[in-house]
Amino acid sequence: MSRRSSKRPYGAQHVPLDVDRATGGRTVLESADGEWVVQRVRGGDREYRCPGCDQLVPAGTAHVVAWRADAWYGEPVEDRRHWHASCWDARGRRAPTRRR
Repeated sequence: MSRRSSKRPYGAQHVPLDVDRATGGRTVLESADGEWVVQRVRGGDREYRCPGCDQLVPAGTAHVVAWRADAWYGEPVEDRRHWHASCWDARGRRAPTRRR
């Protein structure tokens, strides 16, 4: 006697894959300055400096984390940048800020 799988009842409808959930909300974006992995996050317990406007992204604020998709060794943590969502969306329309 064979045992039935408990994963999905026989004859039940297939549930489509939620790609956003499976990838952790990460997308790959191709733009003039290369290929980027982009992830929108809810916010954490620390603040970051946005490379788009050089202002702080306060702790707990929803924002974008982006890093180059063509990095040599996967996704180095030190290469990730935390952007205000509006700064990330506008980055192709304005000149980059220079850090002092």
